[in-house]
Amino acid sequence: MENTNVQQILEKQVLAVARAVEDKLDDEIAALDRLDIDDMEALRERRLQQMKKMAEKHSRWRSLGHGDFSEIPSEKDFFAVVKASDRVVCHFFRENWPCKVMDKHLNLLAKQHMETRFVKINAEKSPFLAEKLKIVVLPTLALIKNAKVEDYVVGFDELGGTDEFSTEELEERLAKSQVIFFEGESSVNPSRSKARTRTVRQNENPGSSDSD
Repeated sequence: MENTNVQQILEKQVLAVARAVEDKLDDEIAALDRLDIDDMEALRERRLQQMKKMAEKHSRWRSLGHGDFSEIPSEKDFFAVVKASDRVVCHFFRENWPCKVMDKHLNLLAKQHMETRFVKINAEKSPFLAEKLKIVVLPTLALIKNAKVEDYVVGFDELGGTDEFSTEELEERLAKSQVIFFEGESSVNPSRSKARTRTVRQNENPGSSDSD
């Protein structure tokens, strides 16, 4: 008897949710039906303007190097990069295994997040910057907004403490600091995430780490 009552309650709740969704769709359809030709033309024009602005943004971002993961050749160039772009992820690296792992994930994210400039700089060849920004552990990501370092990702501690973290985990960490645009769902294809994690590690041999 009790199971029957529970089932009836659940059925009522499901029906209530279904009706609410149906009512919302009906309201949206009715709103569209009320639009006249002028309203539709205004919506179309607004949408075209939005698309034009976004295309202009993408063109500007591309001209600044967004969409690619590149190395900054000198400390002087670092300041030019952070002044030119509103959002920058800078990987302070050295030639070792952990930094190579980070590079591969950043290379994927650079292509997914056109709004952010992804770069790297050799910490050992940038003593002034390393000291100024207190870079000690490598890899370290400096997360920069409006020419100011807002946050850091130091080593792999926040990524599970292992080099087997996924690109999605790094993406979520960057989103936490709002240095990339994030809608709550990974921009990296979920069905390929495991394959991409394997790609980061395949055909590579772990080298020395900073603790060596």
